[in-house]
Amino acid sequence: MEAELVALATSGATTLITLMISDVWAQTKEKLAGILARPGNEDDVLEELEASRADLVDALTRGDGGRTAAIEAEWRARLLRLLLEVPGSADALQSLPAPATGTVYNHISGPVRSAVVVQAGRIDGSTFNAPSDTT
Repeated sequence: MEAELVALATSGATTLITLMISDVWAQTKEKLAGILARPGNEDDVLEELEASRADLVDALTRGDGGRTAAIEAEWRARLLRLLLEVPGSADALQSLPAPATGTVYNHISGPVRSAVVVQAGRIDGSTFNAPSDTT
């Protein structure tokens, strides 16, 4: 049974990290805080979730994979404790929405401050037209 809980905590932490950088975070965070919080400290948990999200976004922006992994590990440990201590928490965690499949998080970095960025799921062919130099 404990192996199943470890697997659920691992999957839950990965899902949580993905949700934190998705469009559904605003709708999900309050439900998650309700699952994680003891009665009366939902606001504290919401603040903690938002601080963790800000830290995650900062780590992703800086390309700090180590910090990103550490944030996920922190949540994995916390979710495992929850699963071991609170009966019914597995069902509550599994009721959270799954991140949309195909969701892409792009991070553009480097010295270029203005340039054309093309984001697409699939490009079969392309034609780029630049203004002609008629000087």
